[in-house]
Amino acid sequence: MPSACDSLIDDIEDMVSSSDPTPLERQSARKSIMPRSRKKKELLSHEELQTDSLIPGTQTIWMKTWGCSHNNSDGEYMAGQLAASGYKMTDNPSDADLWVLNSCTVKNPAEDHFRNSIKKAQEQQKKVVLAGCVPQAQPRMDYLKGLSIIGVQQIDRVVEVVDEAVKGHSVRLLGQKKDGGRRLGGARLDLPKIRKNPLIEIISINTGCLNACTYCKTKHARGDLASYPIEELVERARQSFQEGVCEIWLTSEDTGAYGRDIGTDLPTLLWRLVEEIPDGAMLRLGMTNPPYILEHLEEMAKILNHPHVYAFLHVPVQSASDSVLMDMKREYCVDDFKKVVDFLKERVPGVTIATDLICGFPGETEKDFQETVDLVKLYRFPSLFINQFYPRPGTPAAKMEQVPAHMKKQRTKELSQLFHSYNPYDHKVGERQHVLVTEESFDAQYFVSHNKFYEQVLVPKKAEFKGKMIEVDIYEAGKHFLKGRPVEESKPFTPSIAKPLQKGEVSGLLKEQIAHGIQQPASSMPSSSALLIGSYSLDREALKSLGIGLTLAAAILAFIIEKLY
Repeated sequence: MPSACDSLIDDIEDMVSSSDPTPLERQSARKSIMPRSRKKKELLSHEELQTDSLIPGTQTIWMKTWGCSHNNSDGEYMAGQLAASGYKMTDNPSDADLWVLNSCTVKNPAEDHFRNSIKKAQEQQKKVVLAGCVPQAQPRMDYLKGLSIIGVQQIDRVVEVVDEAVKGHSVRLLGQKKDGGRRLGGARLDLPKIRKNPLIEIISINTGCLNACTYCKTKHARGDLASYPIEELVERARQSFQEGVCEIWLTSEDTGAYGRDIGTDLPTLLWRLVEEIPDGAMLRLGMTNPPYILEHLEEMAKILNHPHVYAFLHVPVQSASDSVLMDMKREYCVDDFKKVVDFLKERVPGVTIATDLICGFPGETEKDFQETVDLVKLYRFPSLFINQFYPRPGTPAAKMEQVPAHMKKQRTKELSQLFHSYNPYDHKVGERQHVLVTEESFDAQYFVSHNKFYEQVLVPKKAEFKGKMIEVDIYEAGKHFLKGRPVEESKPFTPSIAKPLQKGEVSGLLKEQIAHGIQQPASSMPSSSALLIGSYSLDREALKSLGIGLTLAAAILAFIIEKLY
């Protein structure tokens, strides 16, 4: 029986006649085709936009961050991107439609707060997106089931995850960023961000570390060392100063290990950075473990003596017992730590050395603990972080024989009492110092400034002091602070080379973007919507071809962008 397809065509080649253009001719002809944009009916200014409440970008978001300065920097980047896409950020969790919870996995209490916040959000019918080290390290925990997660190296995609969570979908992005098989430091440094303090920029110089400490859960989340290139870090610092920042914090899980994976080192980075620091502005170094700073002591002493660098270094020793350090796999002995401290104290007069101690690590004997007590008596650290040991699930230390809880508490109490028995700043009373004013005190009674040694100096709360370098006479000393009286004949100095951004304003809206025709938004829409368009490289002509004006409401902007991508 003949097929219904049987016809005059005997072969496929018969479908193309000799007069038809060849494939090559068809491809060449495409170059001369000019597509015409469709004209779209523009909304009149008096027309009211009707939106669906589930259109992403129209909601209000509250973000909570726990943990270290690296985590805080990640939170600032996520907030900036969300605001840039049209979402409204709020400081009031009750006003929010969705909560972004940025977690810390260092200690049990931090994770407990995180877990309780998830429960509270669910009780209040809030949508939730989880971020930080807890879900990255243990994404299969029962209390995380069915919830959206953004990984620590995927924060540049937070808008995608939040968009889906708003729609009621569960999304998890936990992958690592790589380039040619090499693990990268993380998301780009030039992403939009909202600085918690517009005067302070936190720059993560690397992520992960080279250690395998037996008590550490952060390693499970942040992984092995991955450093950002020097040029990217210098450019980030340069951009920050152009936005009115007067203080930069360098952060990572171990700043001392910076560059070992990309053929450079920390001193090389620091010398490049200090070239960019304006007069009066300051650079603060982050935490560094003893092994990786030992070989750079000479250069580090020179850098800490630089007038634009705080003479401050955070070097966690954790224990003064070599036996305990071995069980922790800390890869140094207590004499290595002492060498770092002694060298810097000799070469950097007045240097502040902060350190960390863990009380009650598995196997810690009374003798081990007394060695730690003796170390504190020897150096009388002005800044000391005392932590009772908490076994973190999945770590080798959690499987070791534990010190009884009452002994851990007693040792923590004893060490705390020792720390509070001395006043490290009494000898500073009567000194005249230059201090950089950057913050407000917790009780809102003073402005907080820091001197060259990153010691906290409380000064009168006068608007003209904020963001300025001022000269003060020290008249009082407390356990954790000094109080300074401004010198009358001395005028405040402004280190910022540009006007600082307003609190809540998105970093990254460059003048070049405005010059390319990107309009400033109307007062009725989030100021970040213009930034969103710029960050996706849509210039004036592209917007014109779409028939879209930037001053429309945030809802239609978010809707259009979603359709475009």
